Amino acid sequence: MTQEVINTKLDQLPGKISFICENLQTGEYMGYREDRPLMAASVIKLFVMAFAFHQFETGGLRQDFSLTIYKKDCVPSCGALTYLHEGISVTALDLVTLMIIFSDNTATNVLIDLLGMEKINQYIDSLGFERTFLNRKMFDVEKSRQGIQNYITASETGRLLKMMHRGELVSKAASRQMISILKNQQLRSKIPFYLQALEEKPEIAHKTGEDRGITHDVGIVYGNVPLLLCFCGNETDTPAFERIMGELSLQLYSEVNGSGL
Repeated sequence: MTQEVINTKLDQLPGKISFICENLQTGEYMGYREDRPLMAASVIKLFVMAFAFHQFETGGLRQDFSLTIYKKDCVPSCGALTYLHEGISVTALDLVTLMIIFSDNTATNVLIDLLGMEKINQYIDSLGFERTFLNRKMFDVEKSRQGIQNYITASETGRLLKMMHRGELVSKAASRQMISILKNQQLRSKIPFYLQALEEKPEIAHKTGEDRGITHDVGIVYGNVPLLLCFCGNETDTPAFERIMGELSLQLYSEVNGSGL
């Protein structure tokens, strides 16, 4: 599939669309407005996870550190913790896992309080990401009304995922563990939609994000040749974009694992 074909498909969508595709074996790359800052939705949780593992590695926080979840901690929408009994005990690693595989907003907010928003942003900056910012917790309706949002770009998110893939994010062991968590993603209606029906069932390490007019899916498809894919959209037709995500993911995967990108 050529860059021109990609551009034609994505040009049809309304709103702000970004995309990257990289063959992680050869380095061959295609991008579409990939440096455009976009409201992050739940993709920002990847960067929270990265800092959590940095703290695990450096001794700032133990993976088995246990804390109790109260109703005052809970926010609506994605996840499980909001719907479980008050007083449930979870570990720091449980919070990271729930934040990623179920996109649990309560787990995310508890982690942000535990880690410190300013420290998370300092870590993001230390990695060289200039357009990625955590400016508020999840489901903070008041700050959202004020226009305070979290931001990512497809290119910086892709670079974070490549660092994990190469064992360069925090450490080799931490990178492996983060990829393992991402492979257990339970929200599978975008990049994996057609891929999960293939006979070989490629593993997909990915994170979704969604809100009104916002839909993202970013990750690595682990076929014989690993393929990095980042689809990010704001102010768009989310069902139409998600159909394109599934279609392009299947086509690009098939090409890379056949004749090459």
